[in-house]
Amino acid sequence: MPGIFAFAESRDGELRKSAHEVVTAARVLADALGSEVHAVVLGASGTQAAAGELGRHGADKIFVGESGAFERYSPEGFTTVIVNFIKEHGCDAAVFPATALGKDLAPRVAARLGVDYLSDATALEASGGTISVTRPRYAGKVFGKTAVSAKPVVVSIRPNIFQPADNARAGEVQSLNVDLGNADFGAVVKEIKAAASEKMDVSEAPIVISGGRGLQSPDNFKLLDDLAEAFGGKAAVGASRAVVDAGWRPHGDQVGQTGKTVAPTLYIAVGISGAIQHLAGMRTSRYIVAINKDPEAPIFKVADYGIVGDLFQILPRMTEEVKKMMS
Repeated sequence: MPGIFAFAESRDGELRKSAHEVVTAARVLADALGSEVHAVVLGASGTQAAAGELGRHGADKIFVGESGAFERYSPEGFTTVIVNFIKEHGCDAAVFPATALGKDLAPRVAARLGVDYLSDATALEASGGTISVTRPRYAGKVFGKTAVSAKPVVVSIRPNIFQPADNARAGEVQSLNVDLGNADFGAVVKEIKAAASEKMDVSEAPIVISGGRGLQSPDNFKLLDDLAEAFGGKAAVGASRAVVDAGWRPHGDQVGQTGKTVAPTLYIAVGISGAIQHLAGMRTSRYIVAINKDPEAPIFKVADYGIVGDLFQILPRMTEEVKKMMS
């Protein structure tokens, strides 16, 4: 039976949050098409131990390729294994996360298969063998739906849109034969140096609190850090491009068209006017709260709740109320 391929991203032997979201999205298509979800996990030795949990979110079969060569992401190696899998199993669609890794891998797979690639999907549907993909256009100002009948359909899904749901399936774990030689690796990653941080990444956090130039100085981001801490480890602090360009925050915190695309349950924009480049990165958030002293700021046009006032008075009071709520 042709299945729906789901790429389950892992790191250091553990599944990323995006892996559960991808399987959930693939399950939507599989149910509509009457097929199965075939999840694939590639990683170093020990990855198989964590892979079984994907069955809880809708994976019928889980194929695990364990190899020392996959301890770190290999663009050519991963692409070769995945393309061979899709061809061998006759998959109708291939679903990837729109993470940094997924955005690099998915278009490579599509190019190798000779099919189109649809990125940043916010909804997936299927009817009569045709798969429809909804995605933002023109920096998020509109959403367009594309119907694709050619198979396989290669898509990446925007983080935090497809919330992992309990949809238990067999979750049968199988070993995936990985038979690659040196010629299959155009480049080999020898080492990854990551900045030491215990902070939650803005692209994965269920709550994002972003600050703009209205905070007036980098020291005032402590107000956002305090609010994030009040949410009990569920929130991350983001920033607008202007703030990052000024050197107030690292680029990894930037939300927007040239930064990270986020879709948290709650997005709080503090002192951000709402330029179109910023809206492109956060407009699909479920609930948007804007705090700005300018009642005409564009951010209020997309906000579900708006607070017009002095953020230096509002944030401490909001932090205290959140602490009471979370206690």
